[in-house]
Amino acid sequence: MGFPINRPRRLRRNETLRRMIRETRLGPDDLIQPYFVCPGRDVKKPISAMPGIAQMSVDLVLREARETHAAGVPAVILFGIPSRKDATGSEAWNENGEVQRAIREIKQHVPGLAVITDVCMCEYTDHGHCGVIKNGDVDNDATLELLVREALSHVRAGADMVAPSDMMDGRVGAIRTAFDEEGFADKPIMAYSAKFASAFYGPFREAAESAPQFGDRRSYQMDPPNGDEAMREIALDLEEGADIVMVKPALAYLDLIYRAKHEFNVPIAAYNVSGEYSMIRAAGINGWLDEERATLEVLTAIKRAGADMILSYFATKVAQHLR
Repeated sequence: MGFPINRPRRLRRNETLRRMIRETRLGPDDLIQPYFVCPGRDVKKPISAMPGIAQMSVDLVLREARETHAAGVPAVILFGIPSRKDATGSEAWNENGEVQRAIREIKQHVPGLAVITDVCMCEYTDHGHCGVIKNGDVDNDATLELLVREALSHVRAGADMVAPSDMMDGRVGAIRTAFDEEGFADKPIMAYSAKFASAFYGPFREAAESAPQFGDRRSYQMDPPNGDEAMREIALDLEEGADIVMVKPALAYLDLIYRAKHEFNVPIAAYNVSGEYSMIRAAGINGWLDEERATLEVLTAIKRAGADMILSYFATKVAQHLR
């Protein structure tokens, strides 16, 4: 029955009524906070393209981890900036590397906080690509061995979960097999399954010091127009043993988050990436929009699309507001 009997505005008249019928609820448990871990002690290097975000040494990451945990955010994801880089990214599996030390410190002092680690080579290689270079391109199969070494070093240090982000074919299966053989069958894998070659990664490359020194990453990251291919990539990663699959970036790919949730009905992660963060921060700093409202609207939209967890640089701040 239509107007005038049916008046939907009746249930929008005040905040109490709106809260009572709210369909999508964003909470701290939906969020994951990324950190960039760098060498040294008492080091905090602001990232100019990401106002409010910095590279931090392990001691400061631990301090931030306590704040994140107190806000109710259940997990962090760590990205490492090594003291040196080489052609194979060998610092990625250094047992005393920045990420490995940060894992141990957080698990010792904030045991209730889950620690996820990014598994990729781009932060560690001197050429900025996500694996071993052969004939001017990344050698997929040679890279798998290095990713396995990195992932194993993370779980040996105490990581709760690893998140391979390199987009090499077969890397989930290689890591899953290695974990099972080495006594880590209980360690889950969050796969960056549908990771697109996006313009929205620009600020991250400053944050992680991972800009490619030649070419780009389009030979292994996905072509943005391809939604069906994204579903095939997700299916392959699940077949290889992924426990959680990710769509990255989030905002320009809400349709694929929705499709993934409905086609696979498995835990879906979405990455609210650096460029999405920086757009809102820049507009907020300049007074062009209400930053707090815009942030909540964006994160709620990502959850409404079907994401079970959202990696976001806003995570701790938003969780503090929501509690």
